[in-house]
Amino acid sequence: MGSRRDGFHTPSAPGRAASSVVGVDACPTGWVAVVLDQGGRFAGAGTAGGLSELLGRMPRAAVVAVDMPLGLPESGWRSADALAVEKLAPHRSRVFSVPPREVWEAADYAAANRCCRRLTGQGMSRQSWALAAKLREANACRDGGDHRLYEVHPEVSFAAVNEGRPVAWSKKSWNGQAVRRRLLADRGVVLPDDLGPAGRVPPDDVLDAAAAAWSARRIALRTARSLPDPPEVTDTGLPIAIWY
Repeated sequence: MGSRRDGFHTPSAPGRAASSVVGVDACPTGWVAVVLDQGGRFAGAGTAGGLSELLGRMPRAAVVAVDMPLGLPESGWRSADALAVEKLAPHRSRVFSVPPREVWEAADYAAANRCCRRLTGQGMSRQSWALAAKLREANACRDGGDHRLYEVHPEVSFAAVNEGRPVAWSKKSWNGQAVRRRLLADRGVVLPDDLGPAGRVPPDDVLDAAAAAWSARRIALRTARSLPDPPEVTDTGLPIAIWY
């Protein structure tokens, strides 16, 4: 294994970048990525402060699956989130409903909460608003033309890996992390003990990025499914869906 100057810890695998897929999750320092090669095996991991910076390091990646809502409706709630809740029942708290675009354009939480109540009749949690900056960043990347980006929800992906059953244990617990790592390994995504700089990221974020990468490969192979199927679309024709 070797560590490159761009922060990615990668094995020696000629031709890896030409057909790789990437899973990305938000983390305290920005974003963490897990790269899989064309055979679906671990090919590297790294971090970056900005998503556009991360995407710039992997110009030849076929698909980049990101754990962040992509596609914001003009009004109402997204079908993707309601369907994800059904997939993960009884673990309702693992999914948050994404309010309309105008809410995310607010200057602060108080304004966003008022806007959400006006448009939907319901308030917005502070936990959801904490994602605002990264949600805007991810949507700006896709709206700006990087259509390699697909939205995933790692818990939906883990349920798919687990033959349709949500993982019972929290992803922050010892048992939950052990189960998720084993499920990935059973599908050929074996995460090494040493991830280089990415090893400083909380383990649940790395596992989420790896699950996103597993879904990214399915998207690249055109075997992935979406919630809803077919996807809803934005006013510019981009999909609003969670892929797994």
